[in-house]
Amino acid sequence: MARNYPRLESGAELTRLMIDHYTQALAPRTRPVAWITSGAPVELLRAMDVLPVYPENYAAVCAAQGAVPLCEAAEALGYSRDLCSYARISIGASATPQIAPLAGLGRPDLLVACNNICGTVVKWFQALAQQFGVPLFVLDTPFLPDDAIPPHALAYVAGQLEDLVRWVERTTGRRLDRARLDETLSLSNAAVALWREIRHLCRVRPSPLSTPDLFVTMAAIVSLRGTPEAVAFYRLLRDEAAQRVRQGVSAIDGERFRLLWDNIAIWPRIYHFFSQFARRGACFVADTYTGAWDVEIEPGEPIESLARAYLGIFLNRSLAYRATRMARLIRDFACDGFVMHSNRSCKPFSLGQPAVRRRVAAATGTPGLMIEADMCDTRAYAEEPIASRVQAFLESLEERAP
Repeated sequence: MARNYPRLESGAELTRLMIDHYTQALAPRTRPVAWITSGAPVELLRAMDVLPVYPENYAAVCAAQGAVPLCEAAEALGYSRDLCSYARISIGASATPQIAPLAGLGRPDLLVACNNICGTVVKWFQALAQQFGVPLFVLDTPFLPDDAIPPHALAYVAGQLEDLVRWVERTTGRRLDRARLDETLSLSNAAVALWREIRHLCRVRPSPLSTPDLFVTMAAIVSLRGTPEAVAFYRLLRDEAAQRVRQGVSAIDGERFRLLWDNIAIWPRIYHFFSQFARRGACFVADTYTGAWDVEIEPGEPIESLARAYLGIFLNRSLAYRATRMARLIRDFACDGFVMHSNRSCKPFSLGQPAVRRRVAAATGTPGLMIEADMCDTRAYAEEPIASRVQAFLESLEERAP
């Protein structure tokens, strides 16, 4: 199906970077490899010359190519179909690398899980630790019911980060280089600032980028955060997006409506799904997912700054916080409505959506659509019901238009 908007020239560079990244994780290796969850403090590992690899990011890559066989491989081992599809893909690829892209991710030397995104990652990584016979470190982050981070929670997480450093030193023999940590934090912040600038360019009307563009290009802010390669790529992407703004190039033809997306992408149907909107002039200009990696490390003592940053991510916050943030995005990006993906796999992102939807609609006066699917498993994607709901939603936007 046609994409309905122009391809990014910088996409080829991103493909090269990600192939190189995954190739480094395969034998022969020059440094230890840690499989790590997306919400964990990756900067510490990079400062200790440990290569971080994200099974979640790899699962999204697999899903884009069709990952049902990998899900079925995990299910054949006894894992429930109700389990997160990222986890099933990861476990399935590890058990049957012969059917996985790149023949799987190889073998980790150590595992690091942080439960600030969900509790599933802990059990998932425990299963991987048992499967590979490698050590696992679990970083526990208290849930934040209010906007402020309480001092005791900050101290608790900072203490665990110190424990993580000592654990990696014992496990790998690599020492934490404080100068390299400062450099890594600086590179991480530089990439985050560029990523924020890129996302904010979508405030322009017509928007130079759309959410599918951001979903694809977020790979670097996840997998390469804290590296000069990430900074260089986002400069390239920022410049391309800024050039589109100067030339009046729109992400989609004939932008009429501006929308916000909530939750993870539907990776196997990403362009197919969003094309339904693009054909009717609806452009997704903001979302709640790609901004989750807008993780700026504040100046100060590095360990405490890392603790503060990774405690405060989007999914570790209350529903009221999430609703307020969505309402702010709708106002800042001049959105006409929002679409929520009730994601079968991601319970933390999805279970509170009805309450968030009511709050956001009341605060902004914009309509919200909820569709049910899965981020990876196409067996949970019902084509005709989704298309019907999308069509009805777009017709309601046209009726509201002046």
